[in-house]
Amino acid sequence: MSTKGPISQFIEKHYLHFNAAALVDAAKGYEAQLESGAKMLVSLAGAMSTAELGKSFAEMIRQDKVQIISCTGANLEEDIMNLVAHSHYKRVPNYRDLTPQDEWDLLEKGLNRVTDTCIPEEEAFRRLQKHIVKIWKDAEAKGERYLPHEYMYKMLLSGVLEEYYEIDLKDSWMYAAAEKNLPIICPGWEDSTMGNIFASYVLKGELKASTMKSGIEYMTFLADWYTNNSQNGIGFFQIGGGIAGDFPICVVPMLYQDMERPETPFWSYFCQISDSTTSYGSYSGAVPNEKITWGKLDINTPKFIIESDATIVAPLIFAYLLDM
Repeated sequence: MSTKGPISQFIEKHYLHFNAAALVDAAKGYEAQLESGAKMLVSLAGAMSTAELGKSFAEMIRQDKVQIISCTGANLEEDIMNLVAHSHYKRVPNYRDLTPQDEWDLLEKGLNRVTDTCIPEEEAFRRLQKHIVKIWKDAEAKGERYLPHEYMYKMLLSGVLEEYYEIDLKDSWMYAAAEKNLPIICPGWEDSTMGNIFASYVLKGELKASTMKSGIEYMTFLADWYTNNSQNGIGFFQIGGGIAGDFPICVVPMLYQDMERPETPFWSYFCQISDSTTSYGSYSGAVPNEKITWGKLDINTPKFIIESDATIVAPLIFAYLLDM
């Protein structure tokens, strides 16, 4: 049995009630899943990569505490942007006080704001663009097709970005995932910056849409992966809401109901970190029990919801799982 470090000990001593207690329960539930031989899917919504979650999440990947990831296109690319352009980011701690003119001034400086952090257009987006476009075009010339994250893996592992690295490589979760060739599901990739750029090349007639594999192909890949890996259970750890969570969790009712495979096991653990309040018709704000009615979770599936800021909660849970 591993010895817990000072962060974990602090959490166990002080996090005894309400959302704090839910954090501890969820972390222990996650740990119990891994100890039982279950695998874990982690979904990333919001701007967790720009929040530098890689500082803890990359080590989770290296230590085999996550077996598959579902993320938005923004999280897929923004971890790499942080890797190559970190010094050019601008923090705006007084973001709540910005006027429309202040926001326009940031745009004209090529600074795209995510809450208190501005991503630099030229050093981040365009620096990646010239390399990823070449990889897309090379694949098309060979008649090859790949999923969005597979192109990103090719770019990272090729070494073409090494000259730009501005943070410690161990803090990039995408690089850690690429090294392991970890399965990634990236639904709705088209709405990301790289997705928009790819679409622009299709509109200009320089690339075919078919060179990029689709969301349906992500779903069919996930269906096969789930079928082949669910013998001891697969847990679902959801950071935020939206498509990064809704897309992969649906694979279970799809297999059970649409593929008519009643032997398909439900997700064996569920936790969501969310600051979305429970509301009418909201998926992100729905309580976990609602997922029972959709055939996603079983009656006895361990269920946790932590209604708090994921940038605070997720690193603490990962620290606990890493015995920090």
